[in-house]
Amino acid sequence: MGSEDVLKSASTLASYNVLLQVMFRLLTFFLNAFTLRFVSKELIGVVNVRLMLLYTTLVFLSREAFRRACLSGDGVGRNWRQVINLLWLTLPLGCLWGVLLVCVWWWLLQAPDPMTVPHYVPAVGIFCLAALTELLAEPLWFLAHAHMLVRLKARAPIPVGKEFSVVAESLAMIAKCLVTVVMIVSAPHWGLYIFSAAQCVYAGSLLLCYVVYFLRFLGSEEAKKRSFPLNHISQLLPTTVNGQPLINWKLATLTWSFFKQSFLKQILTEGERYVMTFLNVLNFGDQGVYDIVNNLGSMVARFLFLPIEESFYVFFANVLERGRDVRHQKQEEISIAAEVLECLLKLVLLIGLIITAFGYSYSHLALDMYGGELLSSGTGPSLLRCYSFYVLLLAINGVTECFVFAAMSKEEVDRYNLVMLGLSASFLLLSYWLTWLFGGMGFILANCCNMGLRIMHSLVYINHYFQHSGHTPLSGLRPHPSLLIALAISFVLTAFSEHMFCCDSGWLLRLVHVTIGAVCLLGVVIIAFLTETRLVQFIRTRLLPKYSRKHT
Repeated sequence: MGSEDVLKSASTLASYNVLLQVMFRLLTFFLNAFTLRFVSKELIGVVNVRLMLLYTTLVFLSREAFRRACLSGDGVGRNWRQVINLLWLTLPLGCLWGVLLVCVWWWLLQAPDPMTVPHYVPAVGIFCLAALTELLAEPLWFLAHAHMLVRLKARAPIPVGKEFSVVAESLAMIAKCLVTVVMIVSAPHWGLYIFSAAQCVYAGSLLLCYVVYFLRFLGSEEAKKRSFPLNHISQLLPTTVNGQPLINWKLATLTWSFFKQSFLKQILTEGERYVMTFLNVLNFGDQGVYDIVNNLGSMVARFLFLPIEESFYVFFANVLERGRDVRHQKQEEISIAAEVLECLLKLVLLIGLIITAFGYSYSHLALDMYGGELLSSGTGPSLLRCYSFYVLLLAINGVTECFVFAAMSKEEVDRYNLVMLGLSASFLLLSYWLTWLFGGMGFILANCCNMGLRIMHSLVYINHYFQHSGHTPLSGLRPHPSLLIALAISFVLTAFSEHMFCCDSGWLLRLVHVTIGAVCLLGVVIIAFLTETRLVQFIRTRLLPKYSRKHT
């Protein structure tokens, strides 16, 4: 399996992943905007912060380490039976985490006012059951993602396994939103039961999509053509391996290393929710507003940066030899990895700078259109403006850590766990202190500090990794001066436009404000196209598969 093949497939699935997520998420975006008109800030705070924190904590801690470990390494030489047996350990681990977390959510955390937010206790149990339902799909998820590697051996052009994974998750999310909208309109007095039922629909729909897909695929002529390692759905169940250990202990050891790392990464990822939940620095209403702003601000990270990070992690993990010095690896593959890393850094940096420059002047308008006065009248616009800069840091960190995690040895991963431990502790203390000073904005400022430290660590590692290779992928973090000037001018013009035309003078002047921003954005894109020619070539040949096939 050549590095060019892996790169082509990773680039293809990244672009399809982004397009599919944008298409499906736009629908959920409008459904959620509709929902905001019928619920209180307090109910949103309990659901999106308290209950979803339970759900994401249980799911993430139960499966993330298994995903990282099982997707690493050579797909040709792996023992699929041992990998599947290992993945089934996510379910008993999830049960243990579920019992522990439900007890904490029931008896240690302050319950909301039952008059304002009814049915809290049963909702906690239902959310836990929904999380365990999603864990049942874990072996199927892994096969759908690893299917990309199997298809590469068969020289298939499109990695539909992972593409289907995106479709399945998107369909499940749409089903969840539809159930929420219907129940809120028809039975608003049910309170948390509405969102609990919707979460169960999401988990059940996701599991059903995977089961139906593999029932049709396994044993089919298509699977036989591509030498897929499994032939029947029953082979997905955990079974013994004749003459071999039940699981691959080397892979299990790597999983344990990633588990320690994932525990700390979860604290960093959801740190502000843990502080809000356990330290009560914000009431449920303020938590609801912050969470909505946080979700809006992170849309680009979810739609664009995360698919790129996940897809190219697979590329780097298969091209690079984990833990081996760059001088002792195939130089052709090192050269390709360095070129891809440089272009990815330049791409996400450019997107992040555009969001930072334009986000300041369009935050108030975006919140007013999305949630009305509920979001635009208070601290919401200031929170979203601050988040615009945080998105820039998210973009850079996603790509740098994507490379670092694919290149690190087990020992280096263990050492990095200590770094993450320090970052986790400092983040919790910093977020608690800054929140008392600045309210919800303190969480974003703490996240910016944390993300900056993680970026610095990754940059030091990458620089050390390539120091004897002659490659300088970190040059991707130096945009052309003309581009920076264009972004600065756009920032000033759009800020002046907001002051003059937005957002209390009617829709006509709002349209003028949007038009000025569109013209500025077009100018920035044209300058980027003229100055960043290497990046443009990378996008044409790597991230736009349809364009590439048409012109080659």
